[in-house]
Amino acid sequence: MKNLKKIFKFFCSILLLFLIFNIGLYLYCYITPKLSINKAQSYYLYDSDSNLIFNDSEDWIKLENISSYLIDATIFTEDKYFYKHLGFDYLRILKAALKNIQSRTLKEGASTITQQYARNLFLNYDKTWSRKIDEAILAAELEAHYTKEEILEGYLNTINYGGIYGIENASWYYFGHSASTLSLAEASMLAGIPQSPSNYSPLINLEKAKNRQRIVLLSMYQNGVITKEEMDSAYQYPLTYIGKSNQSNLENVLYFRDAVIEELESIETIPSSVLSTGGLRIYTTLDVKAQESLEKAVDNYIDKEKEIQVAGMMMDPNTGGVLAMIGGTDYSKSQFNRAISAKRQVGSTMKPILYYSALENGFTSASCFTSEKTTFNFSNHQTYTPNNYNDTYANSSITMGAAISYSDNIYAVKTHLFLGENTLVNMAKRLGIQSNLQAIPSLALGTGEISMIEMVEAYSTFANMGYKVESHFIERVEDSNGNVLYEYQAQKENILNSNLTFILNEMLTYTYDSAFIGYNYPTVISLLPKITNKYAIKTGTTDTDMWIIGYNKNAVLSIWNGYDDNRKISSEDSGYHKNIWVDTMESYLKDKDNSWYSLPDNVVGTLVNPITGELSKEGDTNSKIFYFLKGTEPNYISRDLESVFKEENEKKVAG
Repeated sequence: MKNLKKIFKFFCSILLLFLIFNIGLYLYCYITPKLSINKAQSYYLYDSDSNLIFNDSEDWIKLENISSYLIDATIFTEDKYFYKHLGFDYLRILKAALKNIQSRTLKEGASTITQQYARNLFLNYDKTWSRKIDEAILAAELEAHYTKEEILEGYLNTINYGGIYGIENASWYYFGHSASTLSLAEASMLAGIPQSPSNYSPLINLEKAKNRQRIVLLSMYQNGVITKEEMDSAYQYPLTYIGKSNQSNLENVLYFRDAVIEELESIETIPSSVLSTGGLRIYTTLDVKAQESLEKAVDNYIDKEKEIQVAGMMMDPNTGGVLAMIGGTDYSKSQFNRAISAKRQVGSTMKPILYYSALENGFTSASCFTSEKTTFNFSNHQTYTPNNYNDTYANSSITMGAAISYSDNIYAVKTHLFLGENTLVNMAKRLGIQSNLQAIPSLALGTGEISMIEMVEAYSTFANMGYKVESHFIERVEDSNGNVLYEYQAQKENILNSNLTFILNEMLTYTYDSAFIGYNYPTVISLLPKITNKYAIKTGTTDTDMWIIGYNKNAVLSIWNGYDDNRKISSEDSGYHKNIWVDTMESYLKDKDNSWYSLPDNVVGTLVNPITGELSKEGDTNSKIFYFLKGTEPNYISRDLESVFKEENEKKVAG
């Protein structure tokens, strides 16, 4: 009996403390300043010509104008006691806590609509205790200062419906009409998405979406909102999905929007209080013509029903401003931005970084190594045997220019080992690549994993003749009154020699130059019929990744194709990236001034045999102008480094 009394007193004490805590929490929230939510996370996004491209607040819809089917479906699926609690459903919290204790994780959640709204407005999605505490306080503040109708209206206008935020946007995106006219079938489908936007969008996984729709309809039926006949009819009704935004004709520009918002949140000079209240005017670097060119090219070559993914980024090399970007094949199916967040093996697109290092260390465009099947031996008794594509070798000396044209792997590894493996790592860091790279022989062939945005920044340094620029998406931010809160300040640092950069840029035009057709073919010779401008181009190929990066003075463009699960790319899917690249660049640069780089004063051109590097003689039918620093032309130096390489390699093995 005494034990029962003790237990009773214990639970009474807990209950009393619980009541005191709640009363204190709500009193605190009541006396704190009212949170501004009407414009929370609503932004006005402008392109590089100051044309409005996004206006989130434009599609804010009043609660009384939203279909009652959608409202009921949301409440009885997400939070059926919404109108009865003060921000928290303690029974659900207790159940979720018990499950989390049992599983020793924080997987289970019991967030009410109010809590979810608080998180959408002001917090991230990390499942940590500190975030949950902040969420609870903010939810209580919302309940203290706003009516249930105001909270519900705000929630429905900001929740994620598969990468589309707000019910009005989502209704237009999926069904092509306003949320005010949603049918029961449409409403029950949309109401099921927010619990897991990446799984329950009908454009991502129709089977899962239909299963989720059944749960929503069943919940509505069990709570007496609809009849069984209405439930069955709505589930069986065939829905047609549009999958297009009413804000922009650019379907995948949403990847760009997300990058803008991410950059916005990282700008330290803009107070978090301003970010939370929203209504900001954000002037971006987006060039609509570039984005249109990129999206059209992707649509022409990529079947969105296939699983192969695409990423693309175009940058102004003179400013670092990102002109266009696609982070995946279809934003509605996957919001993961592969242009920024993914790190993949870059293949032979690593070689220009290597060859600039070589030029800086005394190599010339005519320096020769033997291209032949080679096994490299190291002092730790390890060996490395790289292969050329299709096992094609010259079995004789070739120039650096030819090695670039054919993307010869033997030449690249010999150069890499000749310079020392750390040279390439250090050059990559110098160009702004922050990914962790190992100083190993295969790094010359791009076995390191690097993000696209890092590679585009590095290539921009070549494209602008030696200046390091910082990639960015935002030029200027103003508040709702027009006050400038932030303005991008370009900082250019000269890190490369312009003479050597010019020589490298010229060699990268050899990848589609018919003068190199011989024992092998230039890597992008297939694009020559489409090319009307002069470009520096390099491709990179692994079993799982297809890259192309190219540029001139106006733009740097990178395209990648591959699979998220790293499966091998079939021969059928292996040529998309090249065609997307050339179509995008040719479309974007049409009617633009595309003058190539001027010849620097300290660089001279000499006619040589493009494969052997020998000086051309009168009557030679196969000649090409190679560029050199003055005084390093072929008639002044020995170009064949093979004997030097063998001697150095023997020393390393003996060591």
